[in-house]
Amino acid sequence: MATEAGTHTSPPSGGLALSEPLLALDDVVAGYGHAAPVLRGLSLSVRPGEIVCLVGPNGAGKSTVLRAASGLLKPRSGRIALRGEDIGGARPERLLAKGLAHVLQGHSVFGEMTVGENVALGGYTLSRTVKRQRIEHVRERFPIVRERWGDLSGLLSGGQQKMVEFARAMMLDPDILLLDEPSCGLEPRAASMVFSEIDRLRSMGKAVLLVEQHARSAMELADRGCVLDLGVVRIEGEASDLLANPKLGALYLGGGVTDEEELRVEVVLDEQISLDNALSLDEQVSPEEAPRQSRWRRG
Repeated sequence: MATEAGTHTSPPSGGLALSEPLLALDDVVAGYGHAAPVLRGLSLSVRPGEIVCLVGPNGAGKSTVLRAASGLLKPRSGRIALRGEDIGGARPERLLAKGLAHVLQGHSVFGEMTVGENVALGGYTLSRTVKRQRIEHVRERFPIVRERWGDLSGLLSGGQQKMVEFARAMMLDPDILLLDEPSCGLEPRAASMVFSEIDRLRSMGKAVLLVEQHARSAMELADRGCVLDLGVVRIEGEASDLLANPKLGALYLGGGVTDEEELRVEVVLDEQISLDNALSLDEQVSPEEAPRQSRWRRG
């Protein structure tokens, strides 16, 4: 059946069983240039209509996961699949057409263009008829976009600009959104508005893979969480279970943690990987990362 340019060329996520992943990364190794890999055999999945939150220390590889999944970074090995189809190394525009959108960290609106012009850019591959339909849809879903349609985007607040970015991403009606630090630089009220919009995306059946600086707030919103460090998933589980663990919560989700508590958390993390895997990580780690690697091993 023929499809409009820029519309999905694969079945919608609603055709998948809820237990089947919409997006799956399996044993992915990825990095930048000739440096040591950032992701070192990472595996995770996102099911239709769920929010998965990635947490971990700086340098754990959270943003790199999103870049590899969206085609901005070609994996060195492993498999990335969208609805079961291998998409590793596919170009971002191809993945957009297949229903995967990536909202980058920071503000990506063009300040000297109007809100309407920014949003319309998200549908540049659509026919005129479909583009008009999508514009009406996003104007209805994002009141601030409708109200400020003719205003210069640079005059909007940070939270309002983030709504413009979401609206632009929704022009292709994606099934899954990769959100990198969507509340970065926003004051609390604007950040709350962003989290509310993410919750609304889920209520529409959209899947979300989320990296967020306000880890506790993000985990409270999420269905599942993954704790990353040194390029692998150390712990994965229901978000409510991770939040209920006081040691993990203190170490990764905000709040103080004593050295004794940190060491006890390290014991929990060490149970997630075998000694062979630990030795393998020691062999791959770069000199700059060696102090962080030894931190996980002390005691």
